[in-house]
Amino acid sequence: MNLGTIGEVKRPTSLDQIEDWRDGYAWLAGGTWLFSEPQVDRDTLIDLDGLAWPALTVTDEGLEIAATCRIAELFAFDGPTDWTATALFGDCCRSLLASFKIWNAATVGGNICMSLPAGAMISLTAALDGVYTLIPRVGPARAVAARDFVTGDHANVLGPGELLRSVHLPAESLRKRYAWRQQSLVHAGRSAALIIGTCATDGSDFTLTVTAATPRPVQFQYEKIPSGEQLRTDIAQETEADGFFQDVNGSAPYKKHLTYYFAEQIRMELA
Repeated sequence: MNLGTIGEVKRPTSLDQIEDWRDGYAWLAGGTWLFSEPQVDRDTLIDLDGLAWPALTVTDEGLEIAATCRIAELFAFDGPTDWTATALFGDCCRSLLASFKIWNAATVGGNICMSLPAGAMISLTAALDGVYTLIPRVGPARAVAARDFVTGDHANVLGPGELLRSVHLPAESLRKRYAWRQQSLVHAGRSAALIIGTCATDGSDFTLTVTAATPRPVQFQYEKIPSGEQLRTDIAQETEADGFFQDVNGSAPYKKHLTYYFAEQIRMELA
């Protein structure tokens, strides 16, 4: 849609060209959300495309994903053969409430910064021990674990004008085995639950990441695959404070049921 309140679009080639941040500014990456509804409190868009950040960079330490990486680019990624968990990229891309056409515009960073419970890029990066690099308007860049970035529905740790630069996925996590489950109320609908388990090839270092069913990612880590009773107890304790997220995509009791049901399936599959 046309944004009638926007009077200027800045196209910097360096972040240094954006000196002063003020109310009314908005970072523009893919724009799939910005252009989906009126932005009455915005008058200036700052297009990140001119920064020309490499979408995907493979190193010995792991994979660096630029915030401006398109979903389609992540889906098409073909990494080293021992990075078995990269198959999860496709699973999470297909879990988005978006067609393949949207994948060519929507960005990984945009999905993360929207910070919706059903943000599948949040699910992916949290499950694979991702670390986000954030660039504040003043001061040095800071690192935040993916599991700690989202604080609630459409809420995160970003300060005014702060920018998500990239996501780092460690090579060790990309070599893990994984199992995942996703459920929507309707075919191709927004996730009511998206739950991912990972572990090393010998079953050690087990992690279960619960998203969509809860307002923010909830993660459980164990030295080895736990018993079903232990996992159920831990889920109950960890979700007691925030509860389960109720919206048009599913009631809280429904999402709670899916969480316990899928968690046990994943535990048994990886065991």
